[in-house]
Amino acid sequence: MKKIEHYITGKWTTGTEEGTPIHDAITGETFASVAIEGLDIPEILNYGRTKGGQQLRKMTFQERGNMLKSLALYLTKRKEQFYELSYRTGATRVDSWIDIEGGFGNLFANASLRKLFPNQPYHVEGDPIDLSRGGRFMAHHIMVPKKGVAVHINAFNFPVWGMLEKCAVNWMAGVPAVVLPAPSSSYLAEAVAKEIVGSGILPEGALQIINGTVKNILDTVESQDVVTFTGSATTGRLLKAHPRLIEESVPFTMEADSLNASILGEDAVPGTPEFDLFIKEVRNEMTVKAGQKCTAIRRVIVPENLVEDVQMALGKALDKVTIGDPRLKEVRMGSLVSRQQVQAVRDSVKDLAKEAQIVYGNLDTIETIGADSRKGAFISPIVLRADHPFQNTIIHEREAFGPVSTIMPYKSLDEGILLAQMGKGSLVSSIATNDDNIAKDYVINAASHHGRILVLNRESAKESTGHGSPLPYLVHGGPGRAGGGEEMGGVRGIKHYLQRTAIQGSPTTITEITGIYQQNARYKEADQHPFKYHWEDIQPGMSMKTHNRTITDTDIINFSNITWDHFYAHTDITSLDGSIFEKRTAHGYFIISAAAGLFVYPNKGPVAANYGLEECRFLRPLYHNDTIYVRLTCKQKVDRDVASAEHPSGIVKWYAEIFDANTDEKVAFATVLTIMQKKQETFVEMTDNNIKEYLSNLKETTKPKWGIMTPQHMIEHLEYTYKIAAGEIQDFEVATPEKILDKVHASLYNYQKFPRNTKFPTMEKDTLEALIHPNLEQAVEKFLEQREKYKSFFKANPDAKLNNIVFGEMNRYEWYLLERKHLNHHFEQFGLL
Repeated sequence: MKKIEHYITGKWTTGTEEGTPIHDAITGETFASVAIEGLDIPEILNYGRTKGGQQLRKMTFQERGNMLKSLALYLTKRKEQFYELSYRTGATRVDSWIDIEGGFGNLFANASLRKLFPNQPYHVEGDPIDLSRGGRFMAHHIMVPKKGVAVHINAFNFPVWGMLEKCAVNWMAGVPAVVLPAPSSSYLAEAVAKEIVGSGILPEGALQIINGTVKNILDTVESQDVVTFTGSATTGRLLKAHPRLIEESVPFTMEADSLNASILGEDAVPGTPEFDLFIKEVRNEMTVKAGQKCTAIRRVIVPENLVEDVQMALGKALDKVTIGDPRLKEVRMGSLVSRQQVQAVRDSVKDLAKEAQIVYGNLDTIETIGADSRKGAFISPIVLRADHPFQNTIIHEREAFGPVSTIMPYKSLDEGILLAQMGKGSLVSSIATNDDNIAKDYVINAASHHGRILVLNRESAKESTGHGSPLPYLVHGGPGRAGGGEEMGGVRGIKHYLQRTAIQGSPTTITEITGIYQQNARYKEADQHPFKYHWEDIQPGMSMKTHNRTITDTDIINFSNITWDHFYAHTDITSLDGSIFEKRTAHGYFIISAAAGLFVYPNKGPVAANYGLEECRFLRPLYHNDTIYVRLTCKQKVDRDVASAEHPSGIVKWYAEIFDANTDEKVAFATVLTIMQKKQETFVEMTDNNIKEYLSNLKETTKPKWGIMTPQHMIEHLEYTYKIAAGEIQDFEVATPEKILDKVHASLYNYQKFPRNTKFPTMEKDTLEALIHPNLEQAVEKFLEQREKYKSFFKANPDAKLNNIVFGEMNRYEWYLLERKHLNHHFEQFGLL
């Protein structure tokens, strides 16, 4: 029998005892066990803080985000193996999709948040604060990674999603994780963790996993650690009160199961789309994951005159739900995770039935397809009805964590809101209504008791993610019984693992600390025009002062005529009485345009494009005959991803200050964004001289660093590709599939090397083609001749486009890019570079 392993302190290991048995939820078979005896918990936590934390904290947000993206892609390619294991938990394919690919989706989503953080290991939050009248003493806030570990105590229902939705956030923040999955589904978390560790994408120590219940896990946590818990409210409250958490002031985030409510609006009567949507949503939330969701609908609150209609419609919808082996296509609901969970749900339903009536389902009988209901952890969907929800309070206090919901009536929306609030705090609520006034009334008055509220109607239905779907960019948590914590929430979630610190000092000092130029900081005079530098060489504070320009009457009149902006201050000087203007006034946007004319460098260089403006202010009017100059200063650098046909680049934010040349008074400013290309330092330029020099070192006996090519095979291969580049060979089909051709074509522009052992489409794998020329010397001669033909072709046909077998149609510049990459690849292969 398999023993579930833990990954701790850099190795896979198991507990020393026999362990607790784990059963297949469908067949009841005992197939694994989990044991935690013998694990040194203090050592595990300290390993994460030191080994994993030190490496993660050094990485920038961009590096961490790209790491998550790579991990998400890696896991997605291996997803099918996880589905097979997930069936053992009782989950259907759809249930597993939410858990598995939803978990990977969290990695993707959090990876994209790197764009909202600076390209450095720590974050700069909010706006600068001036603390002095002279502008020489200021403050800002920075957020740095905590120097601890994130301890995640997870529930059984989502072993993949539950792990990755938390880890994605702490990894983005630069904090390592120690994950504790619930034992009953830990084998699935273990499988994913093995792939994560095996990928080598994360730094060692970034992830440790203890597959089992460790009761002393909180005994040695420290103030820099963060603890999260997902599970029952009762257990969560016990953990939250742990003396060590209180003594060390350890942040504790709790996401507890809650009595989530869904409201049927008074306008959503039978026959309306909203009524049908409501019934469908309740059915889905009862049966997806067999109701084992912390966000499932537990209380169905409907107008009192519609109780019978809802009861009948919901019953008919549940009649269509087939239960059984989740591997079967016809099965729509699987089992609970274990027989113990079935008993817990039965006990809860019996308690609820003391004050509510079971109107659908049976605790004692169930029909299953392809499975023995006596051996598996199966249970029927159960609908209860409580006609007196203000007197029968157990329905607002006791949760059955399975396919169980209770219908209850309300007389007015105010009553409906009060009933929703009686759950004492939930993760999510929803309302089905096509009346936006009803929606507003409910949301505003119910929001105090819910972490998320969904308004469902005919307009949003097709694209709605549903009542029970937490999203990475939204806060997941809720007040009161739901735990009072927050998870995910986009940038908010990442900040949970960062320490916010206020910093004070001079603008120059704060500029150096934050990496963002602050007003009144000392300028760093550039040695040349800043637009002549590549992205890597530009630094915050780098600055230049332009020459002057005098604004004339003619400038203002011409700008009015070109733009059709004939505002009276620019065109009618007889109407200035009572206004803030004294003379004919220059357009604000003319001032910005004139400023650009002063600071723009005209020649082609690293500037790829103007990206826009972030802020623009006009501090006082400028009149005809006023003279201005500009001070252009690098404010901030922001990295960017490039997926299209353009060279790698980053965004530079330039602080453009416009001054009155006569008084040196600042009259306007704007933050201008430009896309600046990055330096190409990967490839050697393939000039005639360089190529001849490299080939002079190529011998018949030269051995390749990879692959099976001989020197002559390599040269003849290059000659063949030059025949394609010269248009001599074009009778072929492009080998790259159409759906990825654009992406492959765009890769010509990046600075990444071709992967080693890349197979050319016309070549047989692991087979050398017959040589054409008698020896290497003649092969080189023919190669150089063919290269000259390629150059001559594009000299005579500069606008020509020719097909390439891999990259599709290419212009002259793209053939140059390919030549550079291709020759570098093979010259490096034979040690010539």
